[in-house]
Amino acid sequence: MAVPEGYRIDVGLPGHLTRYVLPNHSSALAARLTAPGTWLKICADQPALDARWQIQPPEYLMSTQLTCKPPTCAPEYELEVVRAGSVIDVVVSRQGEQAARGKAAVDGEYAVIDQVVTEPDHRRRGLGTTVMRALSQAASRSGARTGVLVATADGLALYSRLGWALVSPVTAARM
Repeated sequence: MAVPEGYRIDVGLPGHLTRYVLPNHSSALAARLTAPGTWLKICADQPALDARWQIQPPEYLMSTQLTCKPPTCAPEYELEVVRAGSVIDVVVSRQGEQAARGKAAVDGEYAVIDQVVTEPDHRRRGLGTTVMRALSQAASRSGARTGVLVATADGLALYSRLGWALVSPVTAARM
């Protein structure tokens, strides 16, 4: 939901109840927040936050023009793409075991990519690329033209190789 400073997302996970995504640091908002499990994601490099906030490892806002390039998947893996409303889920599995996954939420011409994970036993096999291409193709077919995501340092390398551009550093902090 939109708030004056940016967006509020009710995540509802243990330790991650609410997330505020902000294009700029708002010291007034940060001072007003008091609930443990609240997160800030601020498009800025290390804004000043008081001692209640624990700064997390650096993250990176990235974007790209989406394509319909089809994903490829090694023959021992199965690729599944499921759409439910505006949300796209991609799962890559092998013999019923989840190997990699990711989600996209489409809103008009934008798709927000999130929760892209490759399980440790399945890394270095191109599954992250498979998931990203499947999400891009499905989002593009749903009308999205631009993809956005927030990457970790590890994800930054993968997404850069796939043509995603760095837009801004992101500071994540939790209370």
